[in-house]
Amino acid sequence: MTRIVAVDGPSGSGKSTVSRALADRLGLEVLDTGAMYRVVTLAVLEAGVALDDAVAAEAIASRAAIDVDARVLLDGRDVSAAIRGPQVTGAVSAVSAHPGVRAILVARQREWAEARGGGVVEGRDIGTVVFPDAPLKVFLTASEQERARRRHRDEAAADRVTDVDRVAQDLARRDRLDSGRATSPLAAADDAVVVDTTDRGVDEIVGELGALAEARFSAGAAGGRDR
Repeated sequence: MTRIVAVDGPSGSGKSTVSRALADRLGLEVLDTGAMYRVVTLAVLEAGVALDDAVAAEAIASRAAIDVDARVLLDGRDVSAAIRGPQVTGAVSAVSAHPGVRAILVARQREWAEARGGGVVEGRDIGTVVFPDAPLKVFLTASEQERARRRHRDEAAADRVTDVDRVAQDLARRDRLDSGRATSPLAAADDAVVVDTTDRGVDEIVGELGALAEARFSAGAAGGRDR
């Protein structure tokens, strides 16, 4: 399975937008692993489980039927909007820090890619943990101000009232939690291509990464034939 692009980065860096466009160019499917952690977090909240109860959170993750596609489903129920609400956003870092939850979802992410022969997979530990041998690993960044502006725009589009300063504070809090957790922290892989999206258009970024991915996929295929 050589056709994997791992896309990591913090919230507001452009992961979802770039990943979807890149997947379209490469003829691959895209998986938003962050949505999977949000689904588990929603299930934990709905069950009334304490966020620091690792055993209960792992049990919930193990039995949850999660489908992340055009819509996000939890046990067949459309939760696409619910997982983007402030309650889930405020709790997802705590739930996703549990090693047992991560182990369950990492296994499902690998199964997803195996079933499709690859894909563009976005998240926070894709290049470092989920697919450390991916032919192309990308780490997207952007200035704090730009990330806050983008997230505020998304919140406004979803009719969730907030302000840029509050969004910036929330992003900084998530950055600290995700980068500081003991299991699978947010970090760029040593061999990742780091792209600052602050002042660059999506088409330019996808053009660059698409050409790089195609070259590496071709090289991997040729290497396989040589063996």
